Amino acid sequence: MAVTAQMVKSLREITGVGMMDCKKALSECDGNEEKAIKYLREKGLAKAAKKAGRATSEGLVGTYMHNNGKLGVLVEIKCETDFVAKSDQFIQLTKDVAMQIAATSPICVSSEELPQDILEKEKEIYLQQAIAEGKPANIAEKMVAGRIKKYCKEVCLLDQPFIKDDKKTIQDLVNDAIAILGENMQIGRFARINLAETATGAAEEEAEAE
Repeated sequence: MAVTAQMVKSLREITGVGMMDCKKALSECDGNEEKAIKYLREKGLAKAAKKAGRATSEGLVGTYMHNNGKLGVLVEIKCETDFVAKSDQFIQLTKDVAMQIAATSPICVSSEELPQDILEKEKEIYLQQAIAEGKPANIAEKMVAGRIKKYCKEVCLLDQPFIKDDKKTIQDLVNDAIAILGENMQIGRFARINLAETATGAAEEEAEAE
């Protein structure tokens, strides 16, 4: 199928990837836009892997403040150069990630950072559930592994589905930015402050003390 300029333009608007890369992706995928998007995403993953070891000494602190002024987020996102840190795409990435944290309240950035005590507690809960359901040991283990994977998608930022497009994860979002901007990027620290949650927690602590 012949790749037209309009097809290339459409794919570029969707992905933000350069015209030549879009044309190549469409050519490789016989003009199928959906397959071309997947192709570019996989290419992004390859670029991300190649750049993963490169130093990230620049970046921005992304922010989100809910309109009621009672929920706020700070998130550190690093890149290689100040030039990329000032780009519209990188600034948008910091905003999107900050909004994600506000909406989903993750525990940590990646599953590797998930506290071991929390992980063990969740495993024990899922194991007891499987036993209560009468599952044999080998099946129970598989069920626990599957539920832990699901749990990580809920509480680990990079594993979470992106709130604006649940077909991609936050890791995909970062990889897409790497593919477009050509630099290694890492999500660092983040803080989420919710006055309502703090007030609730304080009330519960006072009730327990009484």
